[in-house]
Amino acid sequence: MDSVSAAPRDQSVPLRLTPELVALTAHKVEDRGPPTGVVVHSESDYETSLQAFLTAGAWQGQDIWVFAYGSLLWNPALEVDEQVAAVLPGWHRAFCIRLTRFRGTPEQPGLMMSLVSGGSCRGALYRIAGSRALENLRKLWRREMTVKPPTSPPRWVTAKAGQAAVGAIVFAADRQGHNFVTGMTDEEIACVLCKAVGHWGSGAEYLMQTVDHLEHLGIRDTNLWRLQRLVAQKLVDLQVIGR
Repeated sequence: MDSVSAAPRDQSVPLRLTPELVALTAHKVEDRGPPTGVVVHSESDYETSLQAFLTAGAWQGQDIWVFAYGSLLWNPALEVDEQVAAVLPGWHRAFCIRLTRFRGTPEQPGLMMSLVSGGSCRGALYRIAGSRALENLRKLWRREMTVKPPTSPPRWVTAKAGQAAVGAIVFAADRQGHNFVTGMTDEEIACVLCKAVGHWGSGAEYLMQTVDHLEHLGIRDTNLWRLQRLVAQKLVDLQVIGR
C-alpha cells in the first residue's frame, strides 16, 4: 500500500496514538457476515473442540489459567477471579492474521495480532475458578475461534508468574492457516492498521487499546510502541493533507 509523505512535527515529543487520532479512522461498517468460502463453527463444533482440549489437558474441574496478551487485557469477557503479571517464554506478539471481517473488510483487509514462536511475551494470567471454568471457556471459545479451522487455536503452555511455573491456555497463531501472513515490514503493517476498519472498529483502535493497557500493567512492548508511532504519524499526515 502507498505511504503518505511525512508532515513536520516536533521530534522532541514522542508521537503516540490517541483517541483523537484513532477517531480519524472511524466510520460505520455493516457486518456482512463470513466472507465467501469461510466456514464458521457451529455450536456443536465449539463444544466438541472445548471438551477435546480439556481432555487433552487432563482437566478435572480445577481452576484454570488463561494467558492474556492482547485484546483479552482490555476486553476479557470472562469472570476473572485473580490476575497476576506473567511472562510467556518462547512466544512474541505479531500482527500476523489477515482480517476481512471484524476489523477489516474484503475491500480493505485488516490485521489482527496473535502470538508467534520466538522470544518472550509479557502479559497477564487470569485465573478462572473451577466451578465457573466451563461457562467462561465456552464464551472464550466463541470469541477466539470464529472461523474453522481457527486462525489462532488454543494451546496449553507454561507461563512464569515470578518464580512460579503456571500451566495456562493461550491462543496462538497457526502458521499453516490460510490467513497467516509473515514477512511484512512495520511500515507495511502501519499502512494497513491506519486504514482498515470493520464492524468491530479499526486496527488503529485495537493497537492503541493494547498499548495503553499494557502500560497500565507496567509493560512497554518495544515493537508495539514503534508500530504505534508509525500509525500515529500516518494519521497525523492524513489529517494535515485533509485540511
